[in-house]
Amino acid sequence: MQRRSILWTMFSSIGAASVLAATAKSAHATTVDKAKVAYHLSEQGRVAFVLGNIQNHFDGMGGPGNVKIVLVIHGPALQAFHAAQAHPEFVAQVAQLAKNGLEMNACINTMKAQGISLKDLLPGFGVADKGGVVMLAELQGQGYAYLRP
Repeated sequence: MQRRSILWTMFSSIGAASVLAATAKSAHATTVDKAKVAYHLSEQGRVAFVLGNIQNHFDGMGGPGNVKIVLVIHGPALQAFHAAQAHPEFVAQVAQLAKNGLEMNACINTMKAQGISLKDLLPGFGVADKGGVVMLAELQGQGYAYLRP
């Protein structure tokens, strides 16, 4: 009799655990966040390529509602985003990406080195106030995929 009770308890526990696991999996599936990606841009000659990659990423994921993309810019690449020097077509491209949800961040150290402030950059920028590379590491720690095309 005791053996039967032990077996009954064991199988009941396994069944309950299976039901709980299925319920947890179902609940997780409905609360999963959208994909998160951090793009790293530092080379001025790669600006157009990276912005094209970001647009392709939005398109490939089925639209900006399915992915959160953060662009962190430091070094020479930031010069391309100076409002006073930007070509109107480039300004329009950046504005469209920002409208789609692209979060753009400029490295505070690069801004200081270039002698600019946030108002000197195209609209939509934030500041990586601990530095661009620090922000990238923090984003990776938050589960963002890291891309440096």
